[in-house]
Amino acid sequence: MTVAEGSDQRLRTILAVDGGNSKTDVALVREDGAVLATGRGPAFIPQSAGVVAAIDVVGDTVRQALRDAGMSGDSSGKPDGHAAPPYADHIAAYVAGADLPIEEERLRDELLVRGYGRDAVVGNDTFALLRAGAGSAWGVAVVCGAGINAVGVSPAGGVARFPALGRLSGDWGGGFGLGEETLWHAVRAEDGRGPATVLTDVVRTCFGAATVEDVVVGLHFGELTMAGLHTLVPPLLSAARHDAVARSLVERLADEIAVLGVVAMRRLDLLGGPCEVVLGGGVLTAGDDLLMSLIAQRYADQAPHARLVVADVPPIVGAALLGLDRLGASPEAHERVRAYFLGSPREDEGVDPPVPAPAQAG
Repeated sequence: MTVAEGSDQRLRTILAVDGGNSKTDVALVREDGAVLATGRGPAFIPQSAGVVAAIDVVGDTVRQALRDAGMSGDSSGKPDGHAAPPYADHIAAYVAGADLPIEEERLRDELLVRGYGRDAVVGNDTFALLRAGAGSAWGVAVVCGAGINAVGVSPAGGVARFPALGRLSGDWGGGFGLGEETLWHAVRAEDGRGPATVLTDVVRTCFGAATVEDVVVGLHFGELTMAGLHTLVPPLLSAARHDAVARSLVERLADEIAVLGVVAMRRLDLLGGPCEVVLGGGVLTAGDDLLMSLIAQRYADQAPHARLVVADVPPIVGAALLGLDRLGASPEAHERVRAYFLGSPREDEGVDPPVPAPAQAG
């Protein structure tokens, strides 16, 4: 018997997936908003691991979630104790690495080949952030986590998005990009090619090295991991309060977060009236006072009707809500899902601080 067949025949089920660069969250949700099972697995990285390996992560995470919820029919954890697919009537997967329509199509095809659901929608994870944080199904979302991206959806369903392929597609920012910039300035300050900056000490301290050059050599030979560049972001933000070079990077990041949102609004003709701009990703949800105030000021200048919002629920909620939208579920079902996750402990995220809203025109 499959999970979908074992569910209440009157109510369909959704497999919601939030696949990110650091983790994969799943939730099995009933059409009435009841959350039947949740789980967390490793990173969803089709860009480097490939589509098949990425979908393997989804399958493994779902099966573990079902076992944890007692829905496998066998507590042994052996393969023959796994619940059989399809796991849901509809899959709502909003994931990193689905930056282009062809990538969404390939991931969707692999999900359907596995039989994990009877039908599926795959989209970029920024769509889930927007749905999780906005008060309605439209608006703009800007994410700044490991990378940076944005999406806009109009009330009529029009979409504005960006390729989000890094510098290749004109992007700047994100935790990895900020780490690279911090290292770049620190190297030049240490060897005399650039102005003095406390970022030299930031790099040495974060990597436990005597010199910045030692860090560069270690990265070059693989003795240090590039992932360590992410650790430079919090001290960079702190240093921006008293260091001109660090502040220039934070100001540029604020510029990028503003231009992404404003351009998305302009494309969809949303600048003339109230529009929610949902901010997400670890760099933004950390709530650095200087960064957030710079962002708020830029939106006040360029999009005075915009209302900045930091999502108070994880993106998996957005994936579940989009799935409920697809099934035409009731508003009560949507609220039930929100209430479930608002009441659940968040393992790696604190309470998001409020963001100063730009002054409203008129």
